Amino acid sequence: MPEPGRKVRPRRRPSRLRRSEARAGYLFIAPWCIGLLIFTVISMSWSLVLSFQHYDVASGTGTPAGLDNYRLLASDPTVGKSLGNTLFYAVLAVPLDILLALLLACLLNGIGRGSGLFRTLFYLPKMTPTVATASVFLLLLNGNSGAINTVLRLFGINGPQWLADPNWMKPSIVVMTLWSVGGSTIILLAALQNVPREYYEAAATDGASPAQQFLRITVPLVSPTLFFLTIVNTIAALQVFDQSYLLFYRDGNASVPDAARFYGVYLYQQAFEQFNFGRAAAMAWLLFVIILVITAIQMRVSRRMVFYEGGDR
Repeated sequence: MPEPGRKVRPRRRPSRLRRSEARAGYLFIAPWCIGLLIFTVISMSWSLVLSFQHYDVASGTGTPAGLDNYRLLASDPTVGKSLGNTLFYAVLAVPLDILLALLLACLLNGIGRGSGLFRTLFYLPKMTPTVATASVFLLLLNGNSGAINTVLRLFGINGPQWLADPNWMKPSIVVMTLWSVGGSTIILLAALQNVPREYYEAAATDGASPAQQFLRITVPLVSPTLFFLTIVNTIAALQVFDQSYLLFYRDGNASVPDAARFYGVYLYQQAFEQFNFGRAAAMAWLLFVIILVITAIQMRVSRRMVFYEGGDR
């Protein structure tokens, strides 16, 4: 309530210009909102309903299944194997991607003016279609005549059968993934360029070595970016599909060893080869829960490891 004797100013109505700007803003974001509603909200809601049904593709109808689809996942050994392969790939690929990106970003940050050309060269593989990249790596990773093993033989090393040996199938996909490390490199380079030079000058004056400056200044100040890349790359790694499918299932080969069967590939096979849409939807929601749990753990750990400029962790 207004104080006694105090005049209440009438509420000012939005000007015509502000209303026009608001309408324009809503108009510009409308396509994104419509896409979010149709392709994300409605699709996810329908897949959740589908995971509790036995869906018949021929008739387009579903019958209630309760928790049957989720029970089948628990009793299917291929689900556990494919999930294990995916987690192994994520544990191997994400740290290597971030470490290599940080190394390249530090090198680019030290070049100065000439870094523009190298930024473009490093980012170009990120723009290359995955199908084209897979075609190149089919040649590079050939165990007999591939370029990688040819180079290794020059140093007296007999390279493995990357695409035939089950022990090297997952590392071969990691090698292919590192080809597009340029995206993470550019993000980390932007973070490095925002670190104030005064910190390094003060540390050098106090006698800190380059290694100490890197560990005590660079890493803490870019830790929010490192954390962001860890989250994003982990989510992408747990959904890996195209690299594995293009390298090992390109000819519709159903006899690929379990070592190359990733969770996303097995989900695709359940949905679009065996037409078990209910089970595939249950697999998708199981993966969603796993990603949610892993992300929550990463958020929890980040409170102690991520440094923010305001001093809060």
